[in-house]
Amino acid sequence: MTSQRPYHHGDLRAALLRAALEAIDERGATALSLRQIAGQAGVSHTAAAYHFGDKAGLLTAIAVEGYRRLGDALDTARSSGAFLDVGVAYVNFAVTNRAYFDVMFRPEVHHRDNPDLRDARARTAQILYGTKSPTTEQLADGVAAWAIVHGVATLWLNDNLPAQLGDDPTTVTRLVASRLHLRARRTSTR
Repeated sequence: MTSQRPYHHGDLRAALLRAALEAIDERGATALSLRQIAGQAGVSHTAAAYHFGDKAGLLTAIAVEGYRRLGDALDTARSSGAFLDVGVAYVNFAVTNRAYFDVMFRPEVHHRDNPDLRDARARTAQILYGTKSPTTEQLADGVAAWAIVHGVATLWLNDNLPAQLGDDPTTVTRLVASRLHLRARRTSTR
């Protein structure tokens, strides 16, 4: 739903981000324009450009926040001790934060070299891989798990999963991700 109320006070940066997230939900990241978002927030294009520079800057801020939120969700799930819960948290994040998720994994729409983005991605990767300096084996295990849950999330968001699996993303993720026994076996033998 698009807000028609102009911006009057408070945190303009946050208002612009909210407007952008709404627009991404409605039309996708590539259809977004900084001028349109500024108009939606009731401010000039110059005011929006002051905060983000350009459209890619706005989308970079969304990607940074998305990685931070994803990292928090994964960290919370990881504290449960169950590896599968991290995968479920990943899919649940994607399903409930589609605009963030769509932008985070579209490097052509944001500034990949942004230091805040690199830091947020590194923190999330550390949680995914279980360490700041993963071995090749840990990387391979992490990428295998990530590929499965990212695939489930993408298939879910695009309505491409077989209906027989059900209509609950948590249940579907647990069913599909449980097929990845490799990590659990390696962890239990150490």
